[in-house]
Amino acid sequence: MELLTLRYFVAVAEELHFGRAATRLHMSQPPLSRAIQQLEADLGTPLFQRSSSGVTLTPAGTALLSEARKLLQQAEQVRTRVASAAGAATLTVGILSDSTDPDVSKLAAAYRRRHPNIDVRIREADLTDPTCGLRNGLVDVALTRGPFDETGLHVQVLRTDPVGAVLRADDPLSGHTHLKLADLADRRWFQFPTGTDATWQSYWNGGELRQGPVVRAVQECLQSVLWNGTVGLAPLTHHNPGNELTTIPIEDLPPSPLVVAWTNTTPLTQSFIQTASSTYRT
Repeated sequence: MELLTLRYFVAVAEELHFGRAATRLHMSQPPLSRAIQQLEADLGTPLFQRSSSGVTLTPAGTALLSEARKLLQQAEQVRTRVASAAGAATLTVGILSDSTDPDVSKLAAAYRRRHPNIDVRIREADLTDPTCGLRNGLVDVALTRGPFDETGLHVQVLRTDPVGAVLRADDPLSGHTHLKLADLADRRWFQFPTGTDATWQSYWNGGELRQGPVVRAVQECLQSVLWNGTVGLAPLTHHNPGNELTTIPIEDLPPSPLVVAWTNTTPLTQSFIQTASSTYRT
């Protein structure tokens, strides 16, 4: 039984959907389905109960899932030890500056437990680079937020967060429970510097061309709201802008995905991705 096949099985077992599992594995669905069918043939028992709405695990599938996770973790530990023996193993993680997501702390603790001897280096990036240095080869993996241009990158969504408008507490719109983008059409917004990822800039401007001050960091954006009365945007999850500011949900702006992104799959990046997926799923 190959480890790659076990990874395929675990992906389908966790997603309970062949299409979503194929997307997660960055492959098409037919070869994934064939691999699972071959695994079932080799074991002599069905692992999934298939239906039009998706799949569920059979008792045999449930038993295999537990064992497969253990085997994959053991294999990962072996690869890490080999990499460590070959030299000081390091992993450089890019994150957006001013991140206040408490799940980052849980991810760090979980990764340390799995890899206590790995030197994890953190590179903070400002809002001008949503890939946190990934495209420039400055980091091995990025824990960041979308949407942005994903060309040439592997991207896995960990969570999606609704987004709200950050306004001064005395703003005429601050008493609203919800807003729509049209409510903010005549307002000044923040801008990113010229050359910033166009998909990223467009999303944080509500899909329209806007005018406003140029900012590079979250705190610069918040200060611009405070001093100039511009419109800021921020994920609603765990966001506390302070007493002078308020954040109001925007009904017609799609949620922003929290993602892990990478270019080259190595044992350490793969383990980081798996740990992040497990951390944000619980």
